[in-house]
Amino acid sequence: MMPDPDDRSMRERMLAGDLYIADDPELAEDALRAMELADAFNTTPARDRRERRRLLAELLGEVGDGTEIRPPLRVDYGGHIRIGARSFANFGLVALDVAPITIGDDVQIGPNVQLLTPTHPVDPEPRRAKWEAAAPITIGDNVWLGGGAIVLAGVTIGENTVVGAGAVVTRDLPANVVAVGNPARVIRTIGPDAA
Repeated sequence: MMPDPDDRSMRERMLAGDLYIADDPELAEDALRAMELADAFNTTPARDRRERRRLLAELLGEVGDGTEIRPPLRVDYGGHIRIGARSFANFGLVALDVAPITIGDDVQIGPNVQLLTPTHPVDPEPRRAKWEAAAPITIGDNVWLGGGAIVLAGVTIGENTVVGAGAVVTRDLPANVVAVGNPARVIRTIGPDAA
C-alpha cells in the first residue's frame, strides 16, 4: 500500500519528515552535488587546509570555527548538517542527512561513526515501492561518540555524554552519562554531581 498522494514535492515531503521517494530527480541532483563535493573534500591533500575548509563550508549547512573533519566523509545532501565550534570527527564519518543532523560545540567523534537519519517502512509494499522517511539527530555540546558508534534516526544525545565504541544508540540519551552496548544503555552518571 502506497502513501496517499499529495501535491507537495518529494523535497517538501522529505523535509517535513514524511514518506517520500529518494530517487526523485530534484533530490537525486542534490545528492550528486553532495557526492561530488565530498569526493573533492576526501581527495584534497592534507596540507591544503584552506581548500578542505572551503569545501566543507560549501558542502555542509554550517561548520563552526576550529572544527576539523578528517576524510573520508560521506553524506546524503550535506546541507542539512550543522556542526558547532571546536568539534572533531575522525576518519570515516557517515552522516546521512535526509533529516537535519545538529552537532554541538566541542564534540568528539571517533572513527567510523554513523549518524543515520533515514528510516524505511516495516510494511513490505511501501518499502518495495521505494518510500522512505527520516527523523533528525541532535548531539549536544561536549559529547564523545566512540569509534564505530551508530546513532539512529530521531535520537537526541544530551551534553557531556559519552557513547562507548560500537554502541548503537536507538533512543535519546540524557546529559552527563556514559552509555554502551547494543542497544545503548546508560551505565553511569558523570560530572561534578555524579555519585
